[in-house]
Amino acid sequence: MIVVTGAAGFIASCLVSRLNAANFNDIVVVDNFSIAKKLPNIEGKKLREYVDRETFFEWLDANHEQVEFIFHLGARTDTTEMDPAVFDLLNLNYSKQMWRACVQYNLPLVYASSAATYGDGTLGYTDTDEALFPLYRPLNPYGDSKNDFDNWALQQEEKPYFWAGLKFFNVYGPNEYHKGRMASVIFHAFHQIQQTGSMMLFRSHNPDYTDGGQMRDFVYVKDVVEVCLFLLNHRTHSGIYNLGSGQARTFLDLALNTFQALGRTADIQFKDTPEDIRDKYQYFTEADMSKLKSIGYAQPFTRLEDGIQDYVQNYLLPGRYL
Repeated sequence: MIVVTGAAGFIASCLVSRLNAANFNDIVVVDNFSIAKKLPNIEGKKLREYVDRETFFEWLDANHEQVEFIFHLGARTDTTEMDPAVFDLLNLNYSKQMWRACVQYNLPLVYASSAATYGDGTLGYTDTDEALFPLYRPLNPYGDSKNDFDNWALQQEEKPYFWAGLKFFNVYGPNEYHKGRMASVIFHAFHQIQQTGSMMLFRSHNPDYTDGGQMRDFVYVKDVVEVCLFLLNHRTHSGIYNLGSGQARTFLDLALNTFQALGRTADIQFKDTPEDIRDKYQYFTEADMSKLKSIGYAQPFTRLEDGIQDYVQNYLLPGRYL
């Protein structure tokens, strides 16, 4: 039996699909299932049981002997939410409770961290030097909550026999329909191009970057769940790992490839970055993926061109879920 929290969300629902494809059908999904717009993400999947996140730990107390592995991917991910108390409750304290339960019941744990922990990137994007983790200064309460838990986990004397935290970079792909403004730039580009025939990007306010030349590490969700499956099957080398593609690409690349996937002529315009986020805007992120590769992960990551083509043609245009 495998437990997946946040199972009706973006990455976790794609993981459930991948687990089903690998013949793991004894899956317990945990979430707040009252949010109707997320439910299509898990329709038609082979599942054992639905458990509300509020009652999960009582369920685990009664059923832990049947559980083999826990993927804790549930979290509040809204980077515009400014109330730290929300993140303390849903991200930090819930994750601490999950960790302690995994220690108590001797269960392996993979949990979702975030590249938001790195802040403005002044200290780089490497996951190999744990001495740097307490020095990171995230740019919002969401990033703080993820960084706080990473540091708490590293400080614990009692740990699950296998555990891994995954610092997700800019994940895109199917099953993010419900995320609104928190959906990937590719999702928004697709809809903007479909509705207006053009794409609007933020102008650069940094002399080192041209307009549209701002760079992010965009990683396809299908690659993310492959890493999760690898960790399920290789329960060694606990620690915190970056999970990006390992190659930064420009927003201009992203926009041009979305136009190409739609078979449309590119029409890209620029607008000023809003002043309220301008001083916190990241111009470059890129995951150092050497640590994950050093423990034996050898699968290649999807090129941005190929990922956008697959996402647009096979999911966004027909409105399909993974």
